[in-house]
Amino acid sequence: MIVLTSADIKKDIQEQLIDKYPEVEFRFRKDIKEAEEELPEAEILVTLGEDLTEEHIYQAEKLSWIMVISAGMDEMPFQAIAEKNILVTNARGIHAVPMAEYTIHMMLHSARQTTVVQEQERRKEWDRSPVMMELHGKTIVIVGAGAIGSEIARLANAFHMKTIGINRSGRMVEPFDETASIDNLYKELPKADFVVSVLPKMASTDRLFSTRTFSAMKKSAVFINIGRGNVVDEEAVLRSLNRGAFQHAILDVFNKEPLPSDHPFWEHEKVTVTPHLSGISPQYQPRAMGIFEENLRTYLSDEGEYINQVDPSKGY
Repeated sequence: MIVLTSADIKKDIQEQLIDKYPEVEFRFRKDIKEAEEELPEAEILVTLGEDLTEEHIYQAEKLSWIMVISAGMDEMPFQAIAEKNILVTNARGIHAVPMAEYTIHMMLHSARQTTVVQEQERRKEWDRSPVMMELHGKTIVIVGAGAIGSEIARLANAFHMKTIGINRSGRMVEPFDETASIDNLYKELPKADFVVSVLPKMASTDRLFSTRTFSAMKKSAVFINIGRGNVVDEEAVLRSLNRGAFQHAILDVFNKEPLPSDHPFWEHEKVTVTPHLSGISPQYQPRAMGIFEENLRTYLSDEGEYINQVDPSKGY
């Protein structure tokens, strides 16, 4: 059995896999270009998924399982994968810790006027006038109540915030105080001091956050997007901030990345830009490959259930 990787797996993880599974032939390659010639021989492919094409799927004659070591699968050729009935699993949930910590950090950053205070420090200016705010008692509406959203809610609960999760059905999810369906989003937005989007890129999420959405928020609310850039109408963000519909936008993802240097977000005083780094962590590969190992044991034994199995017909 040949397991081919088209992701740059760390050397220590490579060595551990070779040592643990002597019956498996691992071929570690840095990217899909390096792996292309060996695709016809591979039974299992470990990939980031972003550079995988339909041509690669048809070329991989023996392929029966694709492990995507990321959560997002926006560019995956799912039609070809479904045609060949290939098992797909991903690393959904591994970003929960760093992305939840990023969210808490950014809420504190906003509440404690960090940008203002740092600028005062730079100017050596002693000024105690910036208005500080507590997270205690505030309400956070998290749009996308999955693994990441749930971890954000768990941490927010430690600050005694009220946590409201938004999902498709409105079913209750721990550890949220309340949940509501996406159809009731506009009823929940006026309650929020912080609105956080953790939504994936799908046709149904495209420009969900629009002029109408921002108009439903408190004028003092802070919007944070750590999901996907397509969820936000960027022009609506600017228009809404300029007329005072809400207070501030903290954006880690964008419609076009890298964000162009002439984009107005960079210099807007009510926008904080970070370069798609909310999910970055030194634990990324160990967590992702830990899921792969669990699934590899299931694959080899033909017993048990796969973690994070994906339906190619739905793309998630």
